[in-house]
Amino acid sequence: MSQTIINIVLFVLLAWFLASRFIPPKGVRMITTAELKRRLKEPGVQYIDVRTPMEFRSFHLPGFRNIPLHELTARVHELSKEKEVVVICQSGMRSQKASKLLKKMGFQHVTNVKGGLSAWQ
Repeated sequence: MSQTIINIVLFVLLAWFLASRFIPPKGVRMITTAELKRRLKEPGVQYIDVRTPMEFRSFHLPGFRNIPLHELTARVHELSKEKEVVVICQSGMRSQKASKLLKKMGFQHVTNVKGGLSAWQ
């Protein structure tokens, strides 16, 4: 009986952990790379790439500025809270974390690119 309860608790914790990692943050818009291609030249949008500087140097999209995820909190003053922020990384995981962080810091218009640069064709 106690083993069953422990198993249920572990399952619920695992499900919560996975859901918190893969469900988009509340208030963050998700777009595909195809939609990003159509929007890249829009004025007044801040495009940031949260990969490491080395990853950014090896390949990045024109118009994107590199603010690595680990530096985002310290460099958030470089972004305007009034303008939309489009966030990308390699696979979409770091950009999702960055999007969540930006929402917590009061940014109203945050967009995450699903699949990141791995989905870029």
